[in-house]
Amino acid sequence: MISRIDLRGDALPEGAALRDLLPRAEFDVQAALEKVRPICDDVHHRGSAAVLEWGEKFDGVRPERLRVPADALRAALAGLDPAVRAALEESVRRARLVHREQRRATVTTQVVPGGTVTEKWVPVERVGLYVPGGRSVYPSSVVMNVVPAQEAGVRAVAVASPPQAGEGALGVFRGLPHPTILAACALLGVDEVYAAGGAQAVAMFAYGTEDCPAVDLVTGPGNIYVAAAKRLLKGRIGIDAEAGPTEIAVLADDTADPVHVAADLISQAEHDPLAAAVLVTDSPELADAVERELAPQVAAAKHVEDRIAPALAGRQSAIVLVDGLDAGLRVVDAYAAEHLEIQTADASAVAQRVRNAGAVFVGPWAPVSLGDYCAGSNHVLPTGGCACHSSGLSVQSFLRGIHIVDYTRQALAEVAHHVVALAEAEDLPAHGAAIKARFEWKVPRT
Repeated sequence: MISRIDLRGDALPEGAALRDLLPRAEFDVQAALEKVRPICDDVHHRGSAAVLEWGEKFDGVRPERLRVPADALRAALAGLDPAVRAALEESVRRARLVHREQRRATVTTQVVPGGTVTEKWVPVERVGLYVPGGRSVYPSSVVMNVVPAQEAGVRAVAVASPPQAGEGALGVFRGLPHPTILAACALLGVDEVYAAGGAQAVAMFAYGTEDCPAVDLVTGPGNIYVAAAKRLLKGRIGIDAEAGPTEIAVLADDTADPVHVAADLISQAEHDPLAAAVLVTDSPELADAVERELAPQVAAAKHVEDRIAPALAGRQSAIVLVDGLDAGLRVVDAYAAEHLEIQTADASAVAQRVRNAGAVFVGPWAPVSLGDYCAGSNHVLPTGGCACHSSGLSVQSFLRGIHIVDYTRQALAEVAHHVVALAEAEDLPAHGAAIKARFEWKVPRT
């Protein structure tokens, strides 16, 4: 059901050599670029008509219009299961508590008397938030995208999610995004929602159409074609990341409960057949127990054949055996998981030693599922090893730092000779001349 990688006995290699030994899904965004390029070009030239046509081709339904009517948003919220509404409200409340604390203050530094540099933080003007709607429905992703944008002070927030064909529990979808997605938007006060998915939705945000004005930044996870469109259009728009298949790594020792570990591996495998589930342990006994526990839990799960079984059996999932906790930490840092669980003795202390992870979940009572919904943390996290250089979505994702430089004549005079010297060293004499022009012929020296 899941393979093993034995890294015991020999010294672990460094850097990329260690990363190459670890399981990872094949996710070739570069290869997908040529497939999304004509889609994005078509949206650029034909606007909303192209978005609708590509949506009909890929999603099997053509909505009457791209923008979701306000009455559909209100109806979705009114029809939402009370238990789901209560859960979403609690998710929003906890997310706001955490993200509100991430706001940055304006800071002014006096470099010299009469010379200051102020850094102020300004929210992005308009953002497009992508919410997936393929294999599963993710109202939680609405929360995780919208809350930090709102807490950052973004003026205009637009959401795109794929149109749905057929019928659901609340009736005919009519080419609208899933009603639970719409209800989450309404709950958060977002009234600009579009029935658009895939690369065409990213292109709609990037270029703008008759229905949807262009945005400055696009955030949110999606499939490989969403990731490829983000890569293609980066520069015209800002992006948060090129999200790949979801992944969990569990660092565990012989104190871990194999029932918990198996359940957590399965919970991520449930997302997608490319989802990664990795256990790193120095306990062969735990590895054996987890393998034994996987079989009955997988058999009792819902999405076995189309998601869980292929995800666990895929090259991206494995049990990795190591010599001790220090080696395990080196392995999980090299892997740089989207989600990393620490299920060891003194888990809090071990978690503090982790350098590379999108989010770290400490001990047996903080499973990834908690973070997906109600921990208060954000679940839009770097994948594919990108946690070694990137962070998850936060208020900072929607802010820009601007430096304001304010110098008096005297403060400039004191440093003018240094500016001129550096300009001439770089063979940029006009830079120095811009300083000299402010003084009488000769650059004053202090």
